[in-house]
Amino acid sequence: MLAASDPPSHRQALIQRARQSVLLGAGGEAPLEPWITRSWQRCLAAGLSPGQRVVFEPITGPTLRHLAEESHALVHAARPVLEQLTRAIAGMRYFAMLTNARGVVIDVQGAVDRQDPRTRLIGRVGVDLSEAAVGTTAIGTALNELAPVWLHRGEHFCDDNGAYSCAGAPLFDPEGHCVGMLDLTGVDVPERPELRHLVARSARAMEDALLLQRPHSLRLRLNWPGSPLGGDNDGLVLLDADGYLLGSNSTARQLIPTPLQPPGTRMHCSDVLALPWAQLFDAAARHHPAPLDLPLWSGLRLHALAQRPSATAPTPLRATEAALIHQAVQDARGNVAQAARALGISRATVYRKLGRH
Repeated sequence: MLAASDPPSHRQALIQRARQSVLLGAGGEAPLEPWITRSWQRCLAAGLSPGQRVVFEPITGPTLRHLAEESHALVHAARPVLEQLTRAIAGMRYFAMLTNARGVVIDVQGAVDRQDPRTRLIGRVGVDLSEAAVGTTAIGTALNELAPVWLHRGEHFCDDNGAYSCAGAPLFDPEGHCVGMLDLTGVDVPERPELRHLVARSARAMEDALLLQRPHSLRLRLNWPGSPLGGDNDGLVLLDADGYLLGSNSTARQLIPTPLQPPGTRMHCSDVLALPWAQLFDAAARHHPAPLDLPLWSGLRLHALAQRPSATAPTPLRATEAALIHQAVQDARGNVAQAARALGISRATVYRKLGRH
């Protein structure tokens, strides 16, 4: 396996030896990361040739407009993270690209050198940079392997792409489906394998932003006991006012593996959490919410912070409705259950209408 810490000349010699072994059929050892070997093999099986000309043609017209429409939610969620990311890599001559699940570029940010055709041609919205279109790159490899990757120069399948160095990480939606990837690319730049960690961390932040765009009644921050809550490493789970799961981030799906469900089935939080689900809403309603012990049906325990979503400015109708409910709660001396009975609605509805969920 090639080590990114090897001297540049030695590393290039090892990459060249690997290309002769795998791509030219010379045999012998191919000291490559396993994902690169698998990508090269997929390219060969698809009939691609290392020496073929690579053409970066963007889509245009109605197809480009459709791409913008279907990618709007992801681009909107990712943009603040992209802006922070490009500040972190300023001066390194790398730029950031966001693609959809097919490997088509949907956003470009950072220092794209428009005078250099190698950056100008790929750094455009609508360009297909999938493995099937341009061979092994961080984009195609991350989308196929569903894991963060790093590739340097000759580790790309096609000779035409030998000037690029790139890191990539897949992006998953709140149901765990891959919806795209984040890529950092430089041309004729020193190798920076640490960018694989940066791009993976940034991708997780984009996933969290994509999740939190969803309307919800309760947000749960999760972690193992002893780990701090409120940071980038939290699991995130969103619930509606009746306790049904609306989505989660990658960390939460690892902390709380969910049972298999028939397609289209809604899952209730009580299917995985071994406590009365209304306690979560009660905890979020406290003036100063504190972490709570969260038992799972598996026997494991997490700790969690139940939070209400940020309140939005109410419409006049909502404001009137909220005032009536506030008065009912006040008349019941803060007893939400009693106020709900007086109003003829559920306690969860009281929380939702007041923004106390």
